[in-house]
Amino acid sequence: MYVSTLETTPGQSIEKVLGHVTGNAVKARHVGSDIMASLKTLVGGEITQYSQLMNDTRALAIERMQENAQAMGANAVIGLRFASSEIGQGLSELLAYGTAVVLRPEP
Repeated sequence: MYVSTLETTPGQSIEKVLGHVTGNAVKARHVGSDIMASLKTLVGGEITQYSQLMNDTRALAIERMQENAQAMGANAVIGLRFASSEIGQGLSELLAYGTAVVLRPEP
């Protein structure tokens, strides 16, 4: 399925707008990661465990959004955006959202 942050797609027309779609994922940090992150703050640098957690969470949220769009009959999602929040101690949510559409190639 085509997914884009753009509102339009070069070379394709929006045949039908099906509506708003979302996909969310909630992941918990591992206590071991928190300990390593605390140590890393002393010397600086990227906390790769958290980066990987966010990458995995984002991929899952996009996958769920695509499943919702496909169930509506879409072949694309345009205007992809993300929102995140901390919903509890050590729990982060990532929401992927956009507009489900049916695209067709322009002649």
